[in-house]
Amino acid sequence: MQDLSFLILLGIVAFLYSSVGHGGASGYLALMALFSFQPSLMKSSALILNIFVSITSFIQFYRAGHFRWKLFYPLALASVPMAFLGGTMVISDSLYKKLLAICLILAIFRMLMKPQSDNTQKEASFAGSLLIGGAIGLLSGMLGIGGGIILSPILILLNWANLKQTAAISALFIFVNSLAGFAGLVSKGFQPNAQIYTWLAVAFAAGLCGSYFGSKKFNVPTLRYTLAGGLIIACLKLIFT
Repeated sequence: MQDLSFLILLGIVAFLYSSVGHGGASGYLALMALFSFQPSLMKSSALILNIFVSITSFIQFYRAGHFRWKLFYPLALASVPMAFLGGTMVISDSLYKKLLAICLILAIFRMLMKPQSDNTQKEASFAGSLLIGGAIGLLSGMLGIGGGIILSPILILLNWANLKQTAAISALFIFVNSLAGFAGLVSKGFQPNAQIYTWLAVAFAAGLCGSYFGSKKFNVPTLRYTLAGGLIIACLKLIFT
């Protein structure tokens, strides 16, 4: 029953996060902590699940015409090498988690109080994109996440993209950062746990469904509240785990 409960919750997390262009690493980590998984298993498993769910999400949002390459590539250019570097670092992140949670709470408040529209978009700064991408990449590598929970509110608060564009950009951003983090694990001799294949099947199927509904069926208000819900889950994980 515990295994079945975990798989059901895993599917819900993958569906929720993929619907807003996220891979779900923060949700997976919170779920694994709830089920008392070993820390050594949590980071690697979350990265692997992140890779598969985020790419399904990206494909759906890309096919729906929401991806902006010009905004994505400077973010990824800086984030990928920094994510690899962050993945090799061992730090105490207790204080960092609490500070990040505070930032996310502020982002949630702003997101819920001020609906975004295409008319408010501004041109992204190339230098600013490099700085943001590098910083998020480093933090992502340290925590074992793809960085979508950090990037999404930044893009929206800066008015560089609308919600569906943010979802498309975040999905590919998470994918490349997760690959970089996973490459760091492999370089240290990582071997996947046998259970990961069952988890992958559930998360992949749920991710396909979530990304389809998020890219084609859900309206903007639905996406805004869904994204806020995902960020709230991430905040709770950062505060209590």
